[in-house]
Amino acid sequence: MILEIADIRIQPGQNAAFEEAIARGLATVVSTAKGFSGATVNKCIESPQRYVLQISWATLEDHTIAFREGPLFAQWRAIVGPFFAGPPNVEHFNLVNTTA
Repeated sequence: MILEIADIRIQPGQNAAFEEAIARGLATVVSTAKGFSGATVNKCIESPQRYVLQISWATLEDHTIAFREGPLFAQWRAIVGPFFAGPPNVEHFNLVNTTA
């Protein structure tokens, strides 16, 4: 499993609309993508225009090739992109350890 982490900054005053849009985009677009296995969205307390999106993918290629280079990416960006203050910082992670 691969964890995608996207650090997103949105335009001030757009929190409610962005939160609705990201929930809709995840439910209607991203969740239909090959290899998608779940997502969480967290809002920063200290910087309310900052969000961290975490998406679990079966493989790196499911995100970087199947999703990003396919038609779903344009649909996703049409929903959430208008709220971005700048391009999100996106990185991928492998699980090293977990505790309960």
